[in-house]
Amino acid sequence: MQFGENFKRIRKQSGFSQKQVADKLGIRQSNVSDWENDISRPDYEKLIALSELYEVSLYELLGIEHKGFL
Repeated sequence: MQFGENFKRIRKQSGFSQKQVADKLGIRQSNVSDWENDISRPDYEKLIALSELYEVSLYELLGIEHKGFL
């Protein structure tokens, strides 16, 4: 699964530039670029921060269809 495509799509839909996201998370723009290009992945804390920043669920951010509890 290519998470980067989802990260990029949702960031753009939310109206943020990579620089704005990096500034809000206190990281370098290159980190955001690496996530969106599937070079690296954000840690749990950053995933939660991205979810909150973009106002989407973690499921949506990761491109996972949520079907409820098993």
